[in-house]
Amino acid sequence: MSDGSDIPPTDRESPVGRPVIRGDERVAGERAEEAVEFDPSDPESVADAAETVASFARGDLGDDRFYMLRGAAACAALVRAEGSYKAAAERAGDGVTVSFIRKWARVHDLPRPVRRHVAVGHIAPTAAKHIARVGGEARYQLAFAAIDNDLTVREVRAIASEVNDGRPIEEALRERGVTPGELTVSLPLDTYRELRRRAAVEDVTPGSVVTDALESYLE
Repeated sequence: MSDGSDIPPTDRESPVGRPVIRGDERVAGERAEEAVEFDPSDPESVADAAETVASFARGDLGDDRFYMLRGAAACAALVRAEGSYKAAAERAGDGVTVSFIRKWARVHDLPRPVRRHVAVGHIAPTAAKHIARVGGEARYQLAFAAIDNDLTVREVRAIASEVNDGRPIEEALRERGVTPGELTVSLPLDTYRELRRRAAVEDVTPGSVVTDALESYLE
């Protein structure tokens, strides 16, 4: 396992409330124009965030993933503005719990690659809530394993709980038939043939050739 020195950021880097993903036309298409920004330092924007959180908690935003991400952004902005989950829940009004605010604010704080997968529908927002409970490198491992292996929300929730109880993420994944780091890809026939040929000549596995090539590319 990595010592952590080369792990990309596992938390949000862009400003709280900014629709970086929701406002990206490559992800949201025409719906990017509907993206709402919540500014924790603007009283009017904070009031809008409080109303959005209240609507979100009532279920008025439905199960549309873009609106759920908007609700998550509102939760995070309200927490930042009010200074605590409790104060944010009180500002949002009756029916909004601290637990609700915390779960969705954490979704908004997920790193951009994970939020992007939520926006395009590869990760269900309800699964993202549990991925957000996990920290560090395990957060990426769980998110990508969920995509590549069609993990259910229940499985993601269970794995997150086990990891937070101290179980290694690799162990929790293997128990559910997931091989950490395994990815199925489709290659053009010429590339596939050359990969197989090169691996045979060098007496290594195709995975070794791919790993060397990717490490060079990613540098």
